Amino acid sequence: MATPKQKKKRPINQEIQQVTEPAQEYSREKEGGEEEQRDAEEADPITSTTAEKPEKNEKKKHKETLDVKIETFGENPDKISPIVGYFPSGYDPLRSWKEGEEAGPEAKVKVYKNKKRSNRLQLVVSPKVAQVNFVGTNYSGEATAAQMCTYGLGVFDKISQTLKIVPIAANKIFRLELRVAGLDLPENETPETLKHELTAEEKADKMRELTLMYSSKKTIRQTQKLESLRQRQDPESQQDLDQKLGGIEINKEGLEVTETTTSARNIPPHDLSATTPQTAYPLHKIIFSGEWDYLMDILEISQAGAEVTSDKYPSFVCNRVYKLDDITDEVEKRQLAGIFSYITHLVKFKDKHSMDGVSSAKHHKIPGILYQKFSSLYANSDSKRIADDKKDLLISYVLVLTLYVDNFRTDLSDIAKDLRMNPIALRPHYEYLGCKLAREKQLLLATLSLPLQFPTVRRKRRR
Repeated sequence: MATPKQKKKRPINQEIQQVTEPAQEYSREKEGGEEEQRDAEEADPITSTTAEKPEKNEKKKHKETLDVKIETFGENPDKISPIVGYFPSGYDPLRSWKEGEEAGPEAKVKVYKNKKRSNRLQLVVSPKVAQVNFVGTNYSGEATAAQMCTYGLGVFDKISQTLKIVPIAANKIFRLELRVAGLDLPENETPETLKHELTAEEKADKMRELTLMYSSKKTIRQTQKLESLRQRQDPESQQDLDQKLGGIEINKEGLEVTETTTSARNIPPHDLSATTPQTAYPLHKIIFSGEWDYLMDILEISQAGAEVTSDKYPSFVCNRVYKLDDITDEVEKRQLAGIFSYITHLVKFKDKHSMDGVSSAKHHKIPGILYQKFSSLYANSDSKRIADDKKDLLISYVLVLTLYVDNFRTDLSDIAKDLRMNPIALRPHYEYLGCKLAREKQLLLATLSLPLQFPTVRRKRRR
C-alpha cells in the first residue's frame, strides 16, 4: 500500500521571514510615503491638496463625442433675425426668474423698426421695478465702429443632433445703455438729428468737401471738371439760377462801366461807389476765407524771431516785415502777414512762368489751393508762359495788395524790382487801378483816390 506523499516541511523561521519581508517592505513604503507627504505638507500645504486633484479629475477627462449635423440659414426678408444684446452694467433681467421669486422675467423686451429705413433697429429692455430703460441701436454709439467680422447665433437640438446657425439682426451686437424715462437720448443726440437723414445731394456735397480737403491735386482737378460739366448739363440748376436772377434789379450802367474797365485793364473786383479804400477793392474777394490758413509762414517766422531773407521773399516783403512787430492786435497782425505771404506766392508764380525768373522760384512751394487758383486765373493752357493780358491781371492783384500793406499810399521801387519791371513801366498799372502818382523827396508814390476814377483806355486803330 502506497503511502501518500508527505509534504516537505520547511522551517518555520523561513516562512516567517518570507511573510515578514513583504510586510516590512510595505511598512517601509508606507513610512516613506508618510514622511514625504508630511514634509510636503510642512513645506507647502497647497501642494498637498493639489496632489490629489489629478485623481479626482481623471473621471472628468472623459469627454463625450457627438456626431452633429450643421445647418446654416440666411436672412429672411419677411422675418426679423434674432437680436443679440448685452448689458455693460451687469444687469440681469432674468435674475428673479432664476431665483424663483416670480413666475416670469422681470423685464419687458421691445424691438422698434424704422418704416423708411428698415435696416435701423432699436432694442428696448424695460424692467418692471424701475423707471429706466436699457436701449441699444444698430446705428449709433458702439454700433458705428468698424466691424471686420460676421456674427451668428447657434442653436443645438439634442434630439436631432443638429446645430442650426442663423444670422443675427443687422450683424450687430446691441450695447444696451441705461436711459432714464424722459431723458432717453444721449447728450450729443437730439430728436432732430436722429430724424434727419442725408439726401443724395447732401451726401454728394459732403463727399465733394472731403475730396477738396484730402485728395490729390489730380483728383481735385477731375472732380472740379466733372462738377462744371454737371452744372452745364443740369437744366434745373440753370432754371433756378434764372429764377433767382429774375427778381434782381441790375444796374446796367455800372455793369457796362465795370465790364469795360475790367476787361480793358485786367483789374481785381472793385466797387465804383465805394467811400473807403477797403471797400473799393474788397480784400475778401482777393483772398478767400479758406486760404488764410495757408498763409501763415511769415507770421510763424516773425513769432520765432527768425529773419525773412531776400533770397526767399520779395524785397517789398523784406523791407516791410518789421510792421508786424508794431501791431498788437492779433487779427490785424495775422491779416498783414497773410497779405505778405500772398504777395510772395503771386510773385513766385509769375517767376515760375517766365524766362527771367525761373531760377528764383525753383525751390519755392506754393500751397495747392493757391496754385490751383492761380492756374485758373493767370496760367495759359497752351503754353507754360503767362499771356500778356493774364500777366497784367496778376500784376494788378499784387499792386492792390501793396496798397493794403502801405495804407493805400505806397512806393513803387521795391515792388517794381520784384516784378522785374521799370518803375516807369509800372506807373500805368497803378493808374489803371485809380491811383494818383506824385513825387515826394525823390520817391514815386501811388495813392488810391476815391471815388474810383479810371483813365480812358487808348485803343489802337486797325489799319
